[in-house]
Amino acid sequence: MTTLGILLWGVLPYVTLAVLIGGTLWRYRYDQFGWTTRSSQLYESRLLRIGSPLFHFGILVVIVGHVIGLLIPESWTTAVGLSEAAYHVQALVLGTVAGIATLGGTAILIYRRRTSGPVFMATTRNDKAMYVVLVAALVAGLVTTLLGAGVVGEEHNYRATVSPWFRSVFTLQPDVEAMGAAPLSFQVHALIGMLLFAVWPFTRLVHAFTAPVGYLFRPYVVYRSRAHGAASRPPRPGWGPPGP
Repeated sequence: MTTLGILLWGVLPYVTLAVLIGGTLWRYRYDQFGWTTRSSQLYESRLLRIGSPLFHFGILVVIVGHVIGLLIPESWTTAVGLSEAAYHVQALVLGTVAGIATLGGTAILIYRRRTSGPVFMATTRNDKAMYVVLVAALVAGLVTTLLGAGVVGEEHNYRATVSPWFRSVFTLQPDVEAMGAAPLSFQVHALIGMLLFAVWPFTRLVHAFTAPVGYLFRPYVVYRSRAHGAASRPPRPGWGPPGP
């Protein structure tokens, strides 16, 4: 393996993790007031109601697909009866649908920011750079999905190259040769992905780490009726002085 390969697949992943973790902790410590999506819903809501659900639901499926493809070994899916052909079919269908939905939602959100004056005025250079990296990652992901399934070009089983390398990073024994054997398109996708995670703590994407998941499991809020609350004190005129 060349020196460049060692730097890209043996050193850069740990630099990315250090920046991701360190940047997140730094921002949480010194920029809690900036830890927000900087919502612009008050400025424009029609396009937001379309683009935001498309993006968020699409990105959730994309994340789940990456978790399955990168973290679950091929031997495990084979053991439960999922053949390699069946796996690639479901990865192609779900990956393509989720990728197009996410990319479409992102396109709507970018169009909204560019065409809505107040929203555009609230868009920072940081936001613009984030969108560039995010769109690049989504496009690269769609390309690798089509290439991996053999729809375009020669089929490639990334679970024999990219996935072992990804898992080996967390065991502190990066399999540089496995990633070096992957096609160029998969390597470019991995590099863009690491860039996205490196800038993540310094953009509005950081709010994903504090998503209000607890709202899904908290108990119901019990409200008392107006009549019940009024029965506990004597009535008084709305504009009159308080009673004794």
